Amino acid sequence: MNEDLTAEQGEVTALLCQEDELQDGQMREVEVEGQKVLLVRTEGRYGAVGSRCTHYNAPLVKGALVGNRVRCPFHGACFNVMTGDIEEFPGLDCLPSYKVKVEDGNVYISFNRKALKLSRRVKEMSSREPEVNHSTLLIGGGPAALLCAETLRRNSYQGRIVMVTKDALPPFDKPKLSKALNSESSQILLRSEDFFKQYGIEVWTQKEVVSVEPVDKVVRLSDGTVQPYDQLLISTGCRARSLGCPGQHLKGVKLLQTHQDAQDIHNSCQGQRAVIIGASFIGMEVASYLSNKAASVAMVGTTQYPFERSLGPEIGKMAMHMLEENNVKFYMKDRVLEIRGEDGKVKEVVLESGAVLQADVVVAGIGVVPNSDFLMGSQVQTDSRKAVVVDEFMKTNVPDIYGAGDVTSFPLPIRGGQRVQIGHWQMAHSHGRAAALNMLNKPTKMDSVPFFWTVLLGKSIRYAGFGEGYTEIIFKGKVEEGKFLAFYIKEQVVVAAASLMFDPAVSLIAELMSSGHQITKTQAQSEDLSWLKL
Repeated sequence: MNEDLTAEQGEVTALLCQEDELQDGQMREVEVEGQKVLLVRTEGRYGAVGSRCTHYNAPLVKGALVGNRVRCPFHGACFNVMTGDIEEFPGLDCLPSYKVKVEDGNVYISFNRKALKLSRRVKEMSSREPEVNHSTLLIGGGPAALLCAETLRRNSYQGRIVMVTKDALPPFDKPKLSKALNSESSQILLRSEDFFKQYGIEVWTQKEVVSVEPVDKVVRLSDGTVQPYDQLLISTGCRARSLGCPGQHLKGVKLLQTHQDAQDIHNSCQGQRAVIIGASFIGMEVASYLSNKAASVAMVGTTQYPFERSLGPEIGKMAMHMLEENNVKFYMKDRVLEIRGEDGKVKEVVLESGAVLQADVVVAGIGVVPNSDFLMGSQVQTDSRKAVVVDEFMKTNVPDIYGAGDVTSFPLPIRGGQRVQIGHWQMAHSHGRAAALNMLNKPTKMDSVPFFWTVLLGKSIRYAGFGEGYTEIIFKGKVEEGKFLAFYIKEQVVVAAASLMFDPAVSLIAELMSSGHQITKTQAQSEDLSWLKL
């Protein structure tokens, strides 16, 4: 790479390549003064942005490029390749972007040497102006509340923002809890204390809202105080469902909800006998994590295979074999009758089949319940599952009250507005952003494609779409060999996809769905997958 002439105002210009070296729709990672930059040619233009996703540093060159967006191959975050702005989640920060010009068949990049070393960029945000007499109250401390707060500030909102969370920590990376139970709290915080101070976002931890009174526009907290609001976001998430069997309150029976719970499970299972109840994503991730730490790990599930309802029996069987080869014993098509203890501490788990499992620790992962009890008497509508009902603008039925994240039931565009409740980390980000824009009278429909991932023994299964009610699965690759792409079919159309070791297939499918493209069963069946650009 040849460096150019000028370094006026600290800006350096360098030659990257010849114009014809990249075809339209191609990406390349190039090195500029020891830093990697993603160079993209799309829709007749060149763009250059940071090369690593700001969520978990995945190499974006391995992602899916559709139009002006690149989608991360790992967890589905999207960035505009011209501006570097984040357009889909998870993650909070934008990519740095650089000026590109084409002259005499050569492609040049202009950059500031200091800025070149930055791997992420926080979009410009306003702060609190005390004379602005308007307040937004966010109940819950997850990504929905955080994205709502940040989006308000990015759009020049200068009123008061207060986030109220029961948690001991400000917003943190919750998916990490079940995948790495011993994470230090400092490693999982999404934003620093200084960040919240800088942008005037008040975060109240270990505080709980006990009621909402829309007529007076106030909420009551468990400490007896009353907090007024002009606009309110309900983003309280869900809590782990308790076992509901005799012995569930014995010492050693645990639910995974908080950072402290994760630490407790990690510490109490070292060299001990662990029984995990519930063979879905949380249970399987905890079993995977404990497989080389506990003396024994037993898994109890009600279906024949783990994840059977969501991912299908083939993938469930493969995941089960993976864990069986690593110290995990499965008791499937079974359920817990009671947990027995000695001196108040768990000793064994009795199953319907008659099996008795020795246990020092029991971890329950049998589903979740929306945290909406505090809305009793508030007139805010909830459904039969207690989820808060919102429309496509994240509005509840009560003026100035919005909902976002796992606690909500919302219309999903890729399923024709079918009402769903989806507990995905990425979805909560999107909800929070949409809620904020609608609070600011910038009508914005929530139009994200669900994206999800799970990690077992260091291997990631990725999933995009909404597969509920699928009637058939079409596989590419071999599930039993741990390399596959699965298409979930309903009414001759692909409604979801899952993969292992098949990147960036799921990211590309998510982008196609996002742009309104319908993938047919015929395409999925075809031997020719050139439409997937793999």
